Amino acid sequence: QVQLVESGGGLVQAGGSLRLACAASGRTFSNYPMGWFRQAPGKEREFVAAINWSGSSTLYANSVKGRFTISRDNARNTVNLNLNNLKPEDTAVYYCAAQRRSIPTMNSLFYDYWGQGTQVTVSS
Repeated sequence: QVQLVESGGGLVQAGGSLRLACAASGRTFSNYPMGWFRQAPGKEREFVAAINWSGSSTLYANSVKGRFTISRDNARNTVNLNLNNLKPEDTAVYYCAAQRRSIPTMNSLFYDYWGQGTQVTVSS
């Protein structure tokens, strides 16, 4: 079992930056690929980024590639998402997720554990 708690969201102007953190509890955190998803009002949850267990492999949605960076620290049981050059369309609730499958995926259906989310609001 893994419990996930996100933090770091807030209000920022377009072009600004934020750093989201996901704190995980559970002894097997380092075994799990991790992902970030987001959901804007009235829209479906969408994939943002994912990282494999060691941090050596990452995936990004095209909409955030080059602006967002996912990383993890297995010693601290944390996964981070750096958001740079933010745009109003990045406004959403951001969720951290963990999957028991060994290869990170963009498909939310394969993620087994979810955090409660943290709000990111980007003003124009």
